[in-house]
Amino acid sequence: MIYSNGLSSVITLCLLTIIIILSLDIGTVNLKVKFLETATAKVFNNTGGVIQNKTAESTLPADRSLIVKLLADNLENRINKTAAILEITGELPQVKNVSYVSSISSELYGIPKDLDIAKRKVAQDILTFDKDLQLIFFLMPNGDNYIEEPYSRQHNLTVLNFAYRDYYKGAINTGDSYLDNVIISASSGLPISVLAVPLYSPSTNNNTINGNRSNSNTTLLGIWSGGLNLTEFSESLQSLNLTHGERIVYVDQNGQKVADSNKQSFEANHNESFANLQAFKNALRQQKPGSIMEMINGTRMLVFYEPVQFHTTTWAVLLFKPL
Repeated sequence: MIYSNGLSSVITLCLLTIIIILSLDIGTVNLKVKFLETATAKVFNNTGGVIQNKTAESTLPADRSLIVKLLADNLENRINKTAAILEITGELPQVKNVSYVSSISSELYGIPKDLDIAKRKVAQDILTFDKDLQLIFFLMPNGDNYIEEPYSRQHNLTVLNFAYRDYYKGAINTGDSYLDNVIISASSGLPISVLAVPLYSPSTNNNTINGNRSNSNTTLLGIWSGGLNLTEFSESLQSLNLTHGERIVYVDQNGQKVADSNKQSFEANHNESFANLQAFKNALRQQKPGSIMEMINGTRMLVFYEPVQFHTTTWAVLLFKPL
């Protein structure tokens, strides 16, 4: 299949439209968070102590709760934006086309670099426009990798079949876009979270049963997936420049750290878990925001929490404030 300049322009316009629409909410959230950062900073004096002003002190928890709420909205918007890009581009004929399936090689962990250029170009366009993604790949219905972009990531793979991954199982079992929890990438050895979108033949029956796509008259063509760039999410939090020992983390449904406002902690301990915190448990069980006092590494902390929902997956935003 020839990938024409005209078709490339259509894809570019499609991606730009999605990003512009969804980035409006994301930009608004970022502006609000920056505003709140400045406002709440006024609660502290220049020496780092709390200003003795009961009105200011009494609004501090409310400010932190609102910041966590805005960050949760921001994270949800970013995930939905990326999912929309994968879902819409997944309907393109060159993405659904798997004419080179016979060329899948266990030595190359997919098809050769110079095959299915049309699909690779779509993946490259997505990566250019959405910096929240670090890679794009396509799996066959049996879980074998078809392509991965950038190709250097495919070249670094050590396994061909990914049917064992939760994102593959989740996309297959729900018949819908699925957000996985943090895993270790097979192509980089670093933490990553995958958004997986199952693609079906045009004869797909879009009826759903108990939230799942009906299997009537459907043919699974493959799974169009993107790996989230967790460093990008951490850098967004680090731009808040939190002070006074405060820290914000995004955690997945297992309590594993996704992103961290503390650059040193993010780089030094990718495997940090918050699964034992009551704040995390409350966020997942109650599915609503709140705050709670907890002892963390010998320090009393006020922990604000807010759940983040994407289909069947729940993540959480946690803000720690030393007391």
